[in-house]
Amino acid sequence: MLLLSGALGLLALPAGAADVNGQWHADFESRRGRQKIQFEFKAGDGKLTGKTLSQFGGETREAEIKEGKIEGDTLSFVQVMDFQGNEMRIEYTGKIGDDGIAFTRKVGDFGTSEFKAAKGAAPEVPAEPSIPARPGQAAEIGPDDKPAYDAPPAGFNSKRDDIPHGKLEVIEYESKTVGTTRKMQVYTPPGYSKDQKYPVLYILHGIGGDETEWQRFARVDALMDNLIADKKAGPMIVVMPNGRAQKDDRANAGMQAAPAFAVFERDLLDDVIPAIESRYSTRTDRESRALAGLSMGGGQTLNFGLGHLDTFAWIGAFSSAPNTKPPAELLPDPAAAKEKLKLLMVTCGNKDGLFNISKGVHTHLKEIDVPHVWHVDGQGHDPTHWANALYNFSQRIFR
Repeated sequence: MLLLSGALGLLALPAGAADVNGQWHADFESRRGRQKIQFEFKAGDGKLTGKTLSQFGGETREAEIKEGKIEGDTLSFVQVMDFQGNEMRIEYTGKIGDDGIAFTRKVGDFGTSEFKAAKGAAPEVPAEPSIPARPGQAAEIGPDDKPAYDAPPAGFNSKRDDIPHGKLEVIEYESKTVGTTRKMQVYTPPGYSKDQKYPVLYILHGIGGDETEWQRFARVDALMDNLIADKKAGPMIVVMPNGRAQKDDRANAGMQAAPAFAVFERDLLDDVIPAIESRYSTRTDRESRALAGLSMGGGQTLNFGLGHLDTFAWIGAFSSAPNTKPPAELLPDPAAAKEKLKLLMVTCGNKDGLFNISKGVHTHLKEIDVPHVWHVDGQGHDPTHWANALYNFSQRIFR
């Protein structure tokens, strides 16, 4: 249940204005996943003030309402949130009706959501059950389950004005697998030139994301610019496709879209990679391709990457989700993996409800003596872990 401390007093409303004073609550799907928000409004003289309390991904954040206005049955305001050190403006416009407030919510340049808020405090709901350990996987933190590398320095993915910057763009490609035109984001490094051939890192998002998720969670362009400027990584192209291979590939389908994440194996191999290699100046040998992903994308990375060692030599799976194949099925030929893998990195936070999936992969790799990096930090299933993992993985590839 979401609560705000201290009731806000009511003020007289101008004639014709709807009464919005008091608490309102909403529960809706956004591009980042399920969001719960409680509003506490007070209105008077055409102004709207108050607070918001937002709950997402196990975190709760409170913010003051800014630039609030109300006229008749229409209100608007701005919520300013801190996102990994940057201020993000979230703009709300609401239409007040008999059955609630119909909101449009715009999050920076990342898109909009529409939802309805109901009058009153949020109802109490049972806590979501924890994800149980799967058979054969350890349920406790063991001596192997520790950091393999240090946390990144402060500002590792913040934009720096004193260094060269690469280019981030959205491109379209024809997907024969899906039968439609699809989008992906592509980062090219500073000084990108057709006269040079570049290795390519493909990074896959989670079940609630799309081609924009990695950029939102990790600020990939700034992260890569900084690594390249500091000579911790070489120039590379980074591709962020939409791993939901279906015609309606919006990030709002939840587990119903799980089959489309499996279909993406063919889209990646048959459509995404050929589109990138025809449009950009890339190296095309297996040692010049890396694959990594978070959550659902981590499972895809293990399934597709280990299943196509002739295509990818560098593999990074971060907080892998239950779409991951059973460990014994991931590497039916350990000898081939030992010969072909340049790097296999598996990471997870020890507070992650999906920890046992990654732990099971590590345990099996250790049993069959396949070299890999196993990194466990103190995070949950969250963007901090994924941004940190990408920072460390990117420094270790194409070496």
